[in-house]
Amino acid sequence: MTELTKPPHRPLAMAISRRAGLAAIIASTIALIGVAPPAPAFAQDKKAIKVGIISGEDEDVWRVVTAQAAEKGLTIETVVFNDYTQPNEALERGEIDANAFQHQPYLDNQIKTQGYHIVQVGYTGVWPIGLYSKKYAKVADLPEGAIIGVPNDPSNEGRALRVLQNEGLIKLKDGTGIPATTTDIAENPKTLEIKELDAGIVGRSVDDLDAAVVNTDWALKSGLRPENRIAQEPIADNPYRNFIAVKAGAESEPWVKTLVESYQNDTVKAEFERVYKGTGLSAY
Repeated sequence: MTELTKPPHRPLAMAISRRAGLAAIIASTIALIGVAPPAPAFAQDKKAIKVGIISGEDEDVWRVVTAQAAEKGLTIETVVFNDYTQPNEALERGEIDANAFQHQPYLDNQIKTQGYHIVQVGYTGVWPIGLYSKKYAKVADLPEGAIIGVPNDPSNEGRALRVLQNEGLIKLKDGTGIPATTTDIAENPKTLEIKELDAGIVGRSVDDLDAAVVNTDWALKSGLRPENRIAQEPIADNPYRNFIAVKAGAESEPWVKTLVESYQNDTVKAEFERVYKGTGLSAY
């Protein structure tokens, strides 16, 4: 065999490179004609979901919701949290599919500060926030320099301060928005001392205070009774209705509609009223 009739010499690296390139082309072709990329999790019509809730009375309500959903072919696993900061983080990370514990001012603040992509899809209940005292029977009895506790998270502190304003105890600066703080107090005729406390602590601190503005769910957990409530926020046009929330983009999925319907019905409403004994009101 002469030099002219010998097959051309191909370096091993070149041969491997060409084989690898051919394999890539074949794989790409198969992918194009037969295999689609996986769809986002929320694009599926889920049959089983996880819902984040806060521990306590709401667990009883959600047992009934879970039973209602099961009749519609949707399995709900409730994931119980002990504070308000965790359920939105878990939802944002995809660790749960929905949560039900918050109102819009709270979510708005969370979106602003944490950058969450979360939307409300159906109202649940409203718990009118109240001013509680074990020392005084009415607001007019509160003395000069009384110590008043308020929750310290941005949305609920502003809500609490408005209860005090509605009762003529303080006046907020003109134009103050929902997330008001003690720095927004323009007038304080009784020279009240406003103590900012964690929402879960303020109710349990009433014995050490002259009065405290307490979220109704925490009031129940703290053993406060309706007779301890000396003032309450108006219910009409209340912006603090709680709701079920999901990740943005999932709100039109069929399982979301089933979830909301499993909550918003007479059976769940009856359990809600039994559990909260009139302190919370259905908001749908």
